[in-house]
Amino acid sequence: MFPESFQVHVAPAVNRFINDLIAAYAPVFDSISAGILSFLLTVSEILVFIPWWGYILTVGLLSWYSSKKFLASIVLAALPFLIGMFGLWAMALESLSIIITAVLMALIIGLPVGVLMAEVRIIATILRPILDGMQTMPSFVYLIPAMMLFGLGRVPAVLATLIYALPPVIRLTALGLNQVPKPVEEAALAYGATRWQLIKEVRLPLAMPSILAGVNQTTMMALAMVVISSMIGARGLGQEVLLSINRIDIGRGFEAGISVVFLAIVIDRLTQNMAKRWEPPKR
Repeated sequence: MFPESFQVHVAPAVNRFINDLIAAYAPVFDSISAGILSFLLTVSEILVFIPWWGYILTVGLLSWYSSKKFLASIVLAALPFLIGMFGLWAMALESLSIIITAVLMALIIGLPVGVLMAEVRIIATILRPILDGMQTMPSFVYLIPAMMLFGLGRVPAVLATLIYALPPVIRLTALGLNQVPKPVEEAALAYGATRWQLIKEVRLPLAMPSILAGVNQTTMMALAMVVISSMIGARGLGQEVLLSINRIDIGRGFEAGISVVFLAIVIDRLTQNMAKRWEPPKR
């Protein structure tokens, strides 16, 4: 056994720090929570307003547009229909609203940060170990600070999902920009392109496949985290999975779990097909 005389506990200090932080900046946290909740409710209202058949039609059309595969598009469009057959349509929309909110926030933050990482070496040096830590941290750990600062509910679920899903889009944006061929950049500069024009007109379009791959990975990680976030009050399919585990209801858990899989397949295939459309033609 480890000697008790060598044990040092930081839990009391952490608790005091969190309590002091909440006491000093409670209005700030309330404002952040209100803003995120307002945006989340807006997204949720839009998703509920769209009829069920509109989702199926949209998935089929987007799949056909991006892949030009008719049979695969029909199969992909049928997956949301199966979720509705299980009676989990409303829960799937709740999960989707959290995913969309977290992914949009991740893109707003991650894309500029990825560009800065590619452009400024010192920023890349500072952020790289931070991103390494964020990606190696167990997903359950992200629930703790979100719950401590924002309580229970959908807002801390969005924040935990945002933090967990943020690293891929930052990394792959920087990677795509760094992989742009140097002769192409030199040619653009030789024709008089400014630094901003070089990024906007040359580097970003050429890096778009890598950026969209980052969007795909961020979205899939957000979907995984939404299920885990049911432990802190996020509703949706994750809550159904958690309830089925608590009640040892295998059939109910199977329906909820397979619905999560269907949702993941639809999101993954659509984002991957969109990314492939930006790839340069093969010779």
